[in-house]
Amino acid sequence: MSEDINDLKNLLGELVSSAHRVTRLAATATDDSRSPAVWRTLSALRAYGPIRLGDLARLSRVTQPTMTKIVRGLDDLDWIKRIVDVEDKRAWLIATTPKGEAALDEWRDTLAAALLPYFHDLPPADRAALRRSIEVLDERASVADPSALEGAIA
Repeated sequence: MSEDINDLKNLLGELVSSAHRVTRLAATATDDSRSPAVWRTLSALRAYGPIRLGDLARLSRVTQPTMTKIVRGLDDLDWIKRIVDVEDKRAWLIATTPKGEAALDEWRDTLAAALLPYFHDLPPADRAALRRSIEVLDERASVADPSALEGAIA
């Protein structure tokens, strides 16, 4: 492996680790007791739109029985809805509801507010670097890639 590729590989590993640390820091600073899988599920639904339960389980990195339980709980909260799959009338697609979208927005706002004490004094250049990093990550991890629903998700 070339030195450049090895350096990039290490950098990406550090990025994932840092993102997990920041996520854990934010989550522990809140009083939300819901499983992270609930929020991953709503986030996946927002990003990918209505999808089948099995695809949703893969995106949220849980088993199908676990996803069934999560979907049941989200349905009880009126955060998701089931839609008939037009390609297969026997199947259902899962989609968020406006109430689910609002819950996800509120959760993300709560996480961001929990992180403010750690980042409030960030200089403008570092804020710009974060903004640019987000752009790069969003470009490279685009949800427009159909392979994401074919099991190519980490």
